[in-house]
Amino acid sequence: MMHEYVSVLERRSERWSKLLQDRPGVEKNLTVKRFVRKGVPNEHRARIWMAASGAQEQLDLNPGHYRALLATEPDARLRETIHTDLHRTFPDNIFFQTRAEPGLQEALFRVLLAYGLHNKAVGYCQGMNFIAGYLIIITKDEEQSFWLLDALLGRILPDYYSPAMLGLKADQDVLGELVKAKAPAVGQLMAQYPGIWTLVASRWFICLYIDILPIETVLRVWDCLFYEGSKVLFRVALTLVLHHQAEILRCRSLPDVCECFRQISSGAFTLDCHTFMQRIFTEPGSLSMATIDKLRDKCRRQILEEESR
Repeated sequence: MMHEYVSVLERRSERWSKLLQDRPGVEKNLTVKRFVRKGVPNEHRARIWMAASGAQEQLDLNPGHYRALLATEPDARLRETIHTDLHRTFPDNIFFQTRAEPGLQEALFRVLLAYGLHNKAVGYCQGMNFIAGYLIIITKDEEQSFWLLDALLGRILPDYYSPAMLGLKADQDVLGELVKAKAPAVGQLMAQYPGIWTLVASRWFICLYIDILPIETVLRVWDCLFYEGSKVLFRVALTLVLHHQAEILRCRSLPDVCECFRQISSGAFTLDCHTFMQRIFTEPGSLSMATIDKLRDKCRRQILEEESR
């Protein structure tokens, strides 16, 4: 797959270089959207992500903010919580191993610490370490990684990492509603198991498919996530479900369902990232942000009502 994909990457790189040469800014238009969906070359990813997400604008408006956060009085509890998770972040990646020089663990610690001080309502939550780690690998820049993390947690994924995780809980229920509409038989099966979407999909959303999908596929998903917003996460989830309906419907117990969902995110279908990304924009059919926002409001109200009883 990679042998064939390398030639695709080379062609995309040439086209992106010409596009960016002709257009100094990264606009939101159909041409750029089409380019993003076909994949952003690694050498341009940091620039595209920063521009598309609004992170570059925030960096420009707040010069020196990242360094100022790191220079403030240390929060001992926050530092300890982050340190506890550092060794669990990509333990098999040589750049994140403690003995690596210069190593990325120190950069990761600083980015997470700065964000915890910047957004005290969130602080630090498990799962953020993997996201920040991916950002550092791509940008190779702490300050850019910090502002991209701020774009994700503050705007693109609201309330995923707040203490109550209301946004995450709601989006799991939204996925359940979307499956009922687009794959009724699967929806009927899943309805037999209360709380099933938390079991099978919470990690998909909270880790943004890191360690769920192959790395190149994750990066392609993130290209679209930064450009188009959180509805991309639902397109990925729905495509996995729709493409594997037959396997899911053969499940006869809760353990069967959980194991099936673990398996559908791997294999040739997700490894061929180019074809997979084409499928996420065709298989689920129409999926507007207005539809998702309406379902989010409904699911949030239901969760808050249940929690207040």
